[in-house]
Amino acid sequence: MFDVQHWLVSLPPIAVYLLVAGVIGVESMGVPLPGEIVLVSSALLAATGVVEPEWVATAAATGAIVGDSIGYAVGRRGGRPLLARLGRRFPRHLGPAQVARAEQSFARHGVWAVFFGRFVALLRILAGPLAGALRVPYRRFLVANAAGGLVWAFGTTYLLFSVGRAAEHWLKDISWAGLVLAVLAGLGSTWWLRRRAHRLEAVEPEPSVAPERHAESALVPDAKSARAAGNP
Repeated sequence: MFDVQHWLVSLPPIAVYLLVAGVIGVESMGVPLPGEIVLVSSALLAATGVVEPEWVATAAATGAIVGDSIGYAVGRRGGRPLLARLGRRFPRHLGPAQVARAEQSFARHGVWAVFFGRFVALLRILAGPLAGALRVPYRRFLVANAAGGLVWAFGTTYLLFSVGRAAEHWLKDISWAGLVLAVLAGLGSTWWLRRRAHRLEAVEPEPSVAPERHAESALVPDAKSARAAGNP
């Protein structure tokens, strides 16, 4: 993250805002990118006066909402075959096990999985495409998506901005310590959201049979039933 921040310093402010919106937007479409690292680094950069916090937060929220909506449209059009292709391309992040866990979250929590998923790396990537593939009503998805994106973007940005400014005021001679303090404070302040959101990633003790398997079992009788039908 420190390398990212040093690199961001060399960019003009408009490029930083576009980068924040672009990285978070593409991540929200279903492509694993370090969106949260870019946001945290930019928020801490705002504390030094290089960029404006309101524009960092606006760029992050815009990227999150638009990216999730595009991901939703792609997922609705591509369905489960799209998720399977993404799983083969990114097995570590979007493999069958990860998709199954995200699916369980949607089944148990509905659109709240979209809201709290913004605070969880896995669901932040999968929320849009998965909601589209599962045919979640778009209006409900958009409300949860927009609320989660705004709270995540503005909350993270202004929290780290405020802590960073305070740290810089009291620790002018040891700026590295102020940066570490800001990061730790930011992570600690979102602990309660992460703890609740982490439950959305919990794996069921006994994985349920996939819907396709249920459909097959309903259409194809087992051997015992077939014999009974053939031998009254």
